[in-house]
Amino acid sequence: MQDRFQRQINYLRISVTDRCNLRCVYCMPAEGVQCLPHSEILTLEEIVDVVKAGVRVGIRKVRLTGGEPLLRRGILELIKKLSDIPEIDDIALTTNGILLGDMAKDLKVAGLKRVNISLDTLQPARFHRITRGGNLNLVRRGIDAALENGLEPVKINTVAIRGFNDDELLELARLSMELPLHVRFIELMPIGTSDDWSRERFISTQEVKELIGGALGNLEDEKVIAGSGPARYSRLPGAPGTIGFISAVSNHFCATCNRLRLTATGQLRPCLFSGRETDLKQALRADAGPDELARIFQKAILAKPDGHNMAVGWQKDDRIMSQIGG
Repeated sequence: MQDRFQRQINYLRISVTDRCNLRCVYCMPAEGVQCLPHSEILTLEEIVDVVKAGVRVGIRKVRLTGGEPLLRRGILELIKKLSDIPEIDDIALTTNGILLGDMAKDLKVAGLKRVNISLDTLQPARFHRITRGGNLNLVRRGIDAALENGLEPVKINTVAIRGFNDDELLELARLSMELPLHVRFIELMPIGTSDDWSRERFISTQEVKELIGGALGNLEDEKVIAGSGPARYSRLPGAPGTIGFISAVSNHFCATCNRLRLTATGQLRPCLFSGRETDLKQALRADAGPDELARIFQKAILAKPDGHNMAVGWQKDDRIMSQIGG
């Protein structure tokens, strides 16, 4: 289905949990986060019903997020049920990678096509600090397991942060020269309550491109990578992988946005940065049928704004990312 701005909406990002086994500094506060009671979270069956309704209005791609989606009890069962929906041709998952080493094979068997893995540093001590306790070795093991089990293309999501990991961006880019990984540098977005991760920490895509191109060689524009979405890809000379850039702030991709978001509590959001939500959970628990659920999808699609204003005055969203859905 097209929205008011002639964008074809075919992609649903689903937060399956607000829980996470890390506490990354730009995503969640160290303490005081109250996890939602299970009764407020959509059940697996409700998520499947939502996707089936979405299919009626043109949803063809699904990405599972969180929190950390691999913490969700029944995640393999959910992926299997989603893969059994004939119209869904792509199921992906975004993870911090901590549990991926043990689960990659089963995820592939269940029907998962590919993974994005969050990784902002290659230094164990720094990783421990930014994640407030995480083990980098587990993430590296998860990356290897994803490659070994064909969860490809395997994408690495790196938020470029001035004064934190800007001294490592070249090393992270070199991963694409060593392995068939697609390393994506993402601009820091004004989400969350911490002033420590403010405008002064922002690094533009252009700055990262100039750094990498100047040090590692000419960046050649690359063809579209499966599920590329807003990323624009380049390849370093002779590299098996690619470098991607997501300019969410400096050069937003709203004109081509094709997605909706479903929060763990069943709120359908037309845009990551829009406060507008449409309540699907209430309809589901009032025994709404497929036609009514599809109409709710249509309403959300028609409410999708033409763009966001993040770059205007660094407009900040005080909700934490785990509440919205990564």
